Amino acid sequence: MKFTRTFSLIMAMLIAPAASAATSSGDDTAALKQKLSDTLSVNVISIKPSPVAELYEAFTDRGVLYITKDGSKLLHGNLYDLDKGMKNLTEAAMAGPRVDMMKPLEENMLVYKAKNEKHVVTIFTDVSCGYCRKLHNEMDGYNDLGITVRYLAFPRAGIPSANADEMESVWCAKDPLKAMGDAKNGRAVQKASCDAKIKEQYELGQAIGINGTPAIILEDGTLIPGYQPPQALLRTLESQQ
Repeated sequence: MKFTRTFSLIMAMLIAPAASAATSSGDDTAALKQKLSDTLSVNVISIKPSPVAELYEAFTDRGVLYITKDGSKLLHGNLYDLDKGMKNLTEAAMAGPRVDMMKPLEENMLVYKAKNEKHVVTIFTDVSCGYCRKLHNEMDGYNDLGITVRYLAFPRAGIPSANADEMESVWCAKDPLKAMGDAKNGRAVQKASCDAKIKEQYELGQAIGINGTPAIILEDGTLIPGYQPPQALLRTLESQQ
């Protein structure tokens, strides 16, 4: 009986600090989340310890931010692992959330489906972007390699703008895929409006680290900034498998 009581006491002493630490950790993250929201006017989606001691990783609607445990210092930029070939830890942290955050807008994507689909990529595009036009004019090349392309709108001039209005006209056209081809070849698209969620698409792009077009999101959420010709994109996709 004495042994049982002693054992119970020891276990209680071990468990109590752990429970206290968990509560403290929860309180810490809640306070950090509130401070980031109040100070920077960002929406903090999640916050957790980063790979660096005493530093927290906050995933926000403006990308990943790092904040010290006491909430006094902020870092904004990429974190790399020198021991793993300069692996971009910030990019890795954003990959999974990107996939989840795009799902609500899947119905608003303009899809160029490959007949023999092997891969699906999502591309944030702008109708006035030179490399976006180059990529679009090679659509048959991507599709022939089994790559389905899904478009989301990222008007580089922001919201509101004439650029965004033109993107909305494309999305709301009777034949959006044809309208996209017309717009990217400098042809006028008849003005149209609907609930295309162009603003939401643009804001999503900002939240997941898009700052230029074209921006290619792979199936695992990895971001490939800039244009890639069909064969190069296929090699990138196959290297992910």
